[in-house]
Amino acid sequence: MFNPMLPDRASFAQDPGGYSRSAWLRWAMLAAANGAAVDPAQPPTSDDLKSPILWMAQAEAMTQAAIVLISNEPAFGNMPVEIRGICDTQYCAVALMLVGYSLEVCLKAMVILGGGVGAYSETENKYQHHDLQKLAEFIDGLDEKDMAILELLTHFVYWAGRYPDPGRKGIDKHEKIFELSEKNQISGHDLFQLAAKVMGHVRKLVD
Repeated sequence: MFNPMLPDRASFAQDPGGYSRSAWLRWAMLAAANGAAVDPAQPPTSDDLKSPILWMAQAEAMTQAAIVLISNEPAFGNMPVEIRGICDTQYCAVALMLVGYSLEVCLKAMVILGGGVGAYSETENKYQHHDLQKLAEFIDGLDEKDMAILELLTHFVYWAGRYPDPGRKGIDKHEKIFELSEKNQISGHDLFQLAAKVMGHVRKLVD
């Protein structure tokens, strides 16, 4: 029996765009079924789409996508042998971009949880950036290394996960990544330990 709340990759195959943007519809159906005054037949408002549930689900989706990427090592068979190592470093950069995006979405979800949808909407332009250090200012207990990791991931969100070039005006940012990594001895374990620390802050807000 079809259950609209469960994953359905057959629907994705038939309509990739529609399926991938149906989170609101599914959430509205779930909310309405539990007594909320939500009409799934109506297009969502901007405030509707600021439900922290939707934002936390998006953060989890990005986290899982990053884990899948990191857990797999493609052969890059379409590329010449000499280029495959280069391609693998860029593949890992995409994974770090997703880790950064997942933290960004999670941090913004916590801002919504803390102040409410209305307050977030009124100051939305304040949060329309990808600077993870600024977004994480409200979290206590982040040390110097944690902040360095957030700065590192910010580079991958802004450009390093998408392009090999930060642009002529930002060319010094290319070396900044290496400086951050070497100075702070940032390992893969450190990255995910910080991600768990940031996402764990949600529990404090809920409690």
